[in-house]
Amino acid sequence: MEKLSAEQMLNKIFDIMQRLYNEMRLNENNPGNHLKVFEIFAELGRTLVEADRASFWRWDKRAQLLMTTAATGTSQIVISDTTGLVGQALAENRAILTNAPYKHPNFNSAVDKKTGYLTKSILVMPVSNCRGEIIGAFQVINKLGGEGFDEIEDTKRLSIAAFICGMALESDMFLDDSQRDKLTELKNRFGFYSDYRTSQSATPLSIVICDIDFFKKVNDTYGHNAGDAVLIHVAKILSTACGNAYRWGGEEFILVLEGANISDAAATAEKIRLAVLNSVCNFEDKAIRVTMSFGCAEIDFKLSAEENIKIADARLYRAKTTGRNRVVFED
Repeated sequence: MEKLSAEQMLNKIFDIMQRLYNEMRLNENNPGNHLKVFEIFAELGRTLVEADRASFWRWDKRAQLLMTTAATGTSQIVISDTTGLVGQALAENRAILTNAPYKHPNFNSAVDKKTGYLTKSILVMPVSNCRGEIIGAFQVINKLGGEGFDEIEDTKRLSIAAFICGMALESDMFLDDSQRDKLTELKNRFGFYSDYRTSQSATPLSIVICDIDFFKKVNDTYGHNAGDAVLIHVAKILSTACGNAYRWGGEEFILVLEGANISDAAATAEKIRLAVLNSVCNFEDKAIRVTMSFGCAEIDFKLSAEENIKIADARLYRAKTTGRNRVVFED
């Protein structure tokens, strides 16, 4: 990327904004492609400060991770939120600039060592939501021309892209939050349908519906706070066993098992059943034990989500009515 004249830069900014506008309109019909918007944001920031590379980072506070939603010249990068110059910018809530990165104590040279890229200058700006809470960061690398970034001028220019990115990222995070159960931190029913709508697989895919046996008795005996503790306890077991675990409602959960046929799903459900059976939920001075029942079905993509769920739910019902604390995967 060569340095641009003022007129060339302005025209390029206009082109980028038009692409961004068109892409955001198209996302209504293609919700799974929203990351393309962040790639355009990265290009905007790179153009504004005349940098060779740019990356836009999202901060997952729950997992204490930083991950790129877009990055020039590399695939997605995931790092600890205490790592590198991006981590420093978030921790100190200020722009970090260095034109001698290999001498900077917080510079992480691992990517350069892996790719052979030589970093000469870096500017990182934290990105906030409308409440002033830090939610990500914008990073640009290697000022074109080799003179390095200017702390005043380039920070001012990059703030335009950082501000726009902040609004878009906040909207994206709001959508993610709306798909997540506040108590258990699993995705909720809305999240399940969002994921299911975009799921297509050439390999087997199965679902497991499960619920906690006699959960009302837990609430009646120990109180609703204890019941919440049990839900959190069970959710941790489910999420450890399966990355795609959802709270369906109340004490009921759904698991989506990628690459699993019906036998695999039944085997996974049985492992979870035993894990729950042999575990203890410690709440205040109480040691609470529960069991779970499971219904399994291999997904048929010729059927709707509701039809597939109905099959698994019927098997869960059989597990509940034939003794509980068991796995049913056949009609």
